[in-house]
Amino acid sequence: MPAALQLLQDAEIQVTQWEESRDLSPEELIAACKEHDALLSFGANKMDKPFLNECRHLKVIALHSVGYDNIDVKEATRLNIPIGNTPGVLSSATADVAFLLMLSVSRRAFFMADKIRQGEWGAFSNNEYLGIELHGKTLGVFGLGKIGMEMARRCKAAYGMNIIYYNRSDNEEAERELNARKVPFEELLTQSDVISVHSNLSDETKNRFNKEAFYKMKASAIFINTARGGIHNETDLAEALNNKVIWGAGLDVTNPEPMAKENSLLKMSNVCVLPHIGSATYETREAMIKLAAENIIAGLMNKPLPHCVNPEIYQKYN
Repeated sequence: MPAALQLLQDAEIQVTQWEESRDLSPEELIAACKEHDALLSFGANKMDKPFLNECRHLKVIALHSVGYDNIDVKEATRLNIPIGNTPGVLSSATADVAFLLMLSVSRRAFFMADKIRQGEWGAFSNNEYLGIELHGKTLGVFGLGKIGMEMARRCKAAYGMNIIYYNRSDNEEAERELNARKVPFEELLTQSDVISVHSNLSDETKNRFNKEAFYKMKASAIFINTARGGIHNETDLAEALNNKVIWGAGLDVTNPEPMAKENSLLKMSNVCVLPHIGSATYETREAMIKLAAENIIAGLMNKPLPHCVNPEIYQKYN
């Protein structure tokens, strides 16, 4: 964060940092915001209607994330509070994690590494804990935006995978570059060997991957989610895996977060779980905090945010 702090200091902005390694309670966050003109949020603090009305004086809220499902954007817009996010800069890093999870699940890598740590590397077995190959398989992307596009490129280049996708709109770049094909949701479920989730969490996508969806997927399918945990139903996913309805799952996001250590998914040989590290590289985190700082500076100078979730607030005055 030093580079971002320097940007803020150069703009003569006084900064107060929350130093404890825990999220603030709603009451603590409101109390802190009452004494400041802007908020730069790193965590998953819920910024709902009551919070926003208590903090309606804020000139800007800058999120250290692309997603903004933890904030009531409609209410923020009504209160003329601009919301900033950090799009684009984490696409490659997050796609790397999706690709890592896909490959790890296909070969049961996390589970097999744990067996070594537990002293259970025994005699050779010809048919125990076999994996599946990915060459020439079909990747289904749920939400083919920037991150989904990077995942699709990796799968096409590494394994010659066929690309299908489910989106609200056409992705002409993907269709031209990767010969990707837009399909209905039902076809995404039934035709994909790997489904990788890259959409925002919304009312439309919440619990979209539930029991009904999993039971339409191939028995050999792998489910990957690096977007938001609320997009899949974790109980239904565990049931589908236990009943061999699908082959495996890789998660960088869970619901809730953090995941309880007793969660049955952590004991399955065909499941790989990471603690929401999609953007966790030095380069990406530095780029994200720079964008967040730029949003803070613009908001405090009463200028449009360069990376704004609700730009319609500026249209009111045009």
